[in-house]
Amino acid sequence: MQVTENIKRKALGKGLESLLPTRPVAPPATQALTSVSVAGDGTPREIAVDLIDRNPYQTRSHFDEAQLAELAASITATGVVQPILVRPIANGRFQLIAGERRWTASQRAGKSTVPAIVRSVSDQQAMEITVVENLQRADLNPMEQARAFERLSRDFQMTQEQIAKRTGKDRTSIANSLRLLKLPKDVQNKVETGELSFGHARALLALESADLIQKAAQKVLALTLSVRQTESYVQNLLHPEREQKQPKLKEPLDPNVREARDLLQRALGLKVVIEDKGGRGKVTIEYSNLEGFDALMMRIVGDEG
Repeated sequence: MQVTENIKRKALGKGLESLLPTRPVAPPATQALTSVSVAGDGTPREIAVDLIDRNPYQTRSHFDEAQLAELAASITATGVVQPILVRPIANGRFQLIAGERRWTASQRAGKSTVPAIVRSVSDQQAMEITVVENLQRADLNPMEQARAFERLSRDFQMTQEQIAKRTGKDRTSIANSLRLLKLPKDVQNKVETGELSFGHARALLALESADLIQKAAQKVLALTLSVRQTESYVQNLLHPEREQKQPKLKEPLDPNVREARDLLQRALGLKVVIEDKGGRGKVTIEYSNLEGFDALMMRIVGDEG
């Protein structure tokens, strides 16, 4: 039984072991449990899904709908493989601590019950377990991760070193993550939805001014700049005197112009540059030696030259 309990605890994540009670804890006398008794042996039991309340400490704000649908289909076919973690609350109900995706997918799969491990823990323990469990998920977006770190710091007065030890994360990564919370709200939203990457956000933070960050973010999105290009663009904003020494960022080439350029290059066997402004512009054909020039002339005018 002890081996089984250890395996189930490890499945919850590296940092959760120190947060879960290791001995049975009796629930308060005022908490009458109507559907299941509470035990500390780690044995999962079936609990009605409608007796479970959502976790108020959940730091995740986005759940991928396609992945939820896949999980619901899997649960329909094979059931819930890993039990969720809940704690008893008043009136015979339970509060979710870990496993919200499994609980939600079970409801979508039409399941009346879900396997759960019951633990009697305090509000603080429940919140900390939830935050740490979320941080150990690979699909947490950068902003959700930053808010989780911030919550551990604010609500539990943890230092970055303590957070690193509890979550298994690198302290430098934690510090960089927390800096994302300095971004303007609309830029944070862009990071959360994936329009801007963590690398883009980190580069933009060098500007410090919220107004500059917002304008720079709009430019990055409009020109679909890479992280490296964003870093160069930000440095040019910070040090405009250097901009003259560096090539300017080019506007993205129109797909039709790009296709025409590629056709010319294949036909001529030479590098072609097309500069187009609203249907007006110029075509530049580059050659590296006289043989290349002669070949170009033959292709254009033939023997008439």
